[in-house]
Amino acid sequence: MVIGHSAAPSVAAMSTDLRRHLGRTGERIALEHLERLGYRLVARNHRTRYGELDLIVHDDKTLVFVEVKARHASARAGSPLDAVSPPKQRQVRRMAAAWLCEAVARPRAAELRFDVVGVTVDAHGRLVRLEHLEAAF
Repeated sequence: MVIGHSAAPSVAAMSTDLRRHLGRTGERIALEHLERLGYRLVARNHRTRYGELDLIVHDDKTLVFVEVKARHASARAGSPLDAVSPPKQRQVRRMAAAWLCEAVARPRAAELRFDVVGVTVDAHGRLVRLEHLEAAF
C-alpha cells in the first residue's frame, strides 16, 4: 500500500476524456437542433457490434440516423463534415441495419435517411457553427 501518492491521469486518458466531452456536447447541440425541426429522439449512443450510432430521430414519416461530428473552433481539422469518409458511411449503414434488425419496438417510417450534423464549438463549449447535411449518404 502506498500512502500519500496518487497516480496522475495519463495524457492519453485526459485526451480521451476531452474528446468524449466534446462528442457529448456536439450530440446535445445536434439533438436540440433536430428537436427544433420537429424530430423526436428514438435512441442516443446505441451500441451495435459495428460501433455506436450517435442519434436516431424520427418525425411522422422519416427515421433518421444521424452521425454527429464535433470540433473545436481552434482545430485545424477543417469542417466536421469532412470526417464522414466513405468507410465511415459504410460503418454507419452497417450499424443502422443492425439496429433495424434488433429494435423491435421502433417507430415505423415510410423513409429512412442518413444525416450528418457538424458542430463547431468555442473553448467554452458554446456553439460557433452548426452544419446539417440531410441525406448526406
